[in-house]
Amino acid sequence: MSTRPETGAGSDANGADEQTDALAPVFGRRAARTFVARTEVLTNDDISRAVRRMAHEILERNHGLHHVVIVGLERGGVPIAHAIAAALNHIDPQPDDVPLGTLDASFHRDDLGGQPGSIIPAVTTMPFDVTDRHVILCDDVLFTGRTVRAALDAVTDFGRPRSIQLAVLVDRGHRELPIRPDYVGKNLPTSRSESVQATLAGVAIGEYRTTETDAP
Repeated sequence: MSTRPETGAGSDANGADEQTDALAPVFGRRAARTFVARTEVLTNDDISRAVRRMAHEILERNHGLHHVVIVGLERGGVPIAHAIAAALNHIDPQPDDVPLGTLDASFHRDDLGGQPGSIIPAVTTMPFDVTDRHVILCDDVLFTGRTVRAALDAVTDFGRPRSIQLAVLVDRGHRELPIRPDYVGKNLPTSRSESVQATLAGVAIGEYRTTETDAP
């Protein structure tokens, strides 16, 4: 999904795009969401091979690392970004490592229902200007595309990139916006009712179950 003049445990993994295990108060009680895996799709070794393949594809497409920066989308995309950056540095060693940043696009989302105060922002760390750079956005799961759309707006707060490209560990389909990844670890057909957990330890399909306890 390179930009042209017009560029999931996952930040884009479920219908609302945010898939978390955090405790949330519910009428004096706290609800804990726990992921229960049903089918393992990728193992840790599979993930390692997919990351190396994507790193090779990034190098080939961009003719090296001279203008490349890696940006992980908070929260699930950050470890993916670190893994891809490490693979790039290993495959094509340079005097300096490939620039690496993190981006929280929460406040650029278009599906907050008018309640931005409900967001707990993560830390954005962009220690470089993206102007005239090839920005590789990294995320764990691509679903509706709304997280990525928000990230495209957020990236331009830090300059005008030469291009924005998208690398995802899992593409599970069901897009609501015309967004397509440039680098994919695994295309994974799913139903909308299923949940996907994607980490560097592996990828699984399952469901989230909620249990309630008394709030302190």
